[in-house]
Amino acid sequence: MEHLGNSIEFISLNIKNMSENLIVPTMAEMMAKGEQPEVLFWVGCSGSFDDRAKKITKAFVRILNRANVSFAVLGAEESCTGDPAKRAGNEFAFQMQAMMNIQVFDAYEVKKIVTACPHCFNTLKNEYPELGGKYEVVHHTEFLKSLLDSGRLTIEGGQFKGKKITFHDPCYLGRANKIYEAPRDLIQKLDAELVEMKRSKANGLCCGAGGAQMFKEPEKGNKDINMERTEEALQTKPDIIAAGCPFCNTMLTDGVKFNHKEGEVQVLDVAELIANAQDL
Repeated sequence: MEHLGNSIEFISLNIKNMSENLIVPTMAEMMAKGEQPEVLFWVGCSGSFDDRAKKITKAFVRILNRANVSFAVLGAEESCTGDPAKRAGNEFAFQMQAMMNIQVFDAYEVKKIVTACPHCFNTLKNEYPELGGKYEVVHHTEFLKSLLDSGRLTIEGGQFKGKKITFHDPCYLGRANKIYEAPRDLIQKLDAELVEMKRSKANGLCCGAGGAQMFKEPEKGNKDINMERTEEALQTKPDIIAAGCPFCNTMLTDGVKFNHKEGEVQVLDVAELIANAQDL
């Protein structure tokens, strides 16, 4: 708990420091101006601290800037959702984290939240309401799809035209929340060839990070789950393995490296695909 508490003060992803070109206001700054953003972007611990996941965060922010979306982050006021504590069995730590976040949300009168992490998405959407935190929560692939549908964002195939892309369904996006089509619709807008793994959508396989397994060595067995899943992805002979979760991204990247395919196969988030296609 102390570790989580200490982290709170540092989850300030100061995205502004990542690139001079990104416009990322905080909720505090917007409130000081008397403004309310259209949506709160919940960055999450991975998107704040993990060097690989920061690239996903930046890609999503570039898209939001391009689409002229009024959004804000919490900056130093953002804490962990408490998801890892809950999955590891510490309900008390989870509720402490959640109640602190709910107080911050309510102080800023937050109504809608978007996040690029399905773990945060699932926790905020399905587990905060019973503690009094009721908000409209959307995954970034859903949000990007809505921007496309409303004409606020346009996508052209660009560098991904004709590329073979397979999409890995994150557990908390797919099986837990039945969101299968939004990320696939976005990939197909890139004029890419979408190829499915033998286990996909409702029959998808975990990347190996779920249930707080991300933070520990796996139990003894015949094969690590991320190796099994990466092998399934590589069987489709893809140019790119697409994901919609920073944890999945890490596990699949490790699997690609284990199979010595990092020179041939990229692992990219859907937001990165769109940002790169637009040369943002």
